[in-house]
Amino acid sequence: MSLRLATERLEISPLVTADIPAFVAYRRVAEVARYQSWSPDYSLGDAESLVAAQPRSGIPAAGEWVQLAVRDRLAAGSAELVGDVAVGADVVQPDTYELGVTLDPQHQGNGYATEALGAVIQWLMAERSAHRIVMQGDARNTAVLALMRRLGLRHEGVILEGDWLKGEWTSLERFAVLRREWVAHSSSTS
Repeated sequence: MSLRLATERLEISPLVTADIPAFVAYRRVAEVARYQSWSPDYSLGDAESLVAAQPRSGIPAAGEWVQLAVRDRLAAGSAELVGDVAVGADVVQPDTYELGVTLDPQHQGNGYATEALGAVIQWLMAERSAHRIVMQGDARNTAVLALMRRLGLRHEGVILEGDWLKGEWTSLERFAVLRREWVAHSSSTS
């Protein structure tokens, strides 16, 4: 059985071969790649390898990452790929996951990242018994830092010049949420 989540507007499930052209198109946008580990020359072959290597269930084992497609369920015709959520299962700490998100610039500013990540966090807490979920972002990426705060994640600190990225030392801001914090946050926002 493969992971499938649905929100009011979105469907979240493992990336499939049909997603590759749209996935590559937004990964090739320089501003999208700016704070990510890939470069704007991301290729169809890169995407094909990524999709082929993922567990078909969409559920990462310890030390694995999966890219989940985020699709607009309300798009005319079929669900349009608007971005993806990365889910990594920690190899050392049990029940600990790291998340990341990338959206096609055409779909940014619509609340899709908040909605998708909220659904994935809720699923990890409820169905995978997650104890802790972490996210980190380049300290210069104010949009993703605001997103993590909006989701109710707690700021844990700054890793000053702790990431060598694209020829320069960059600082990372780290956020996290424990299951008990998520339950309290979810109760107060519903």
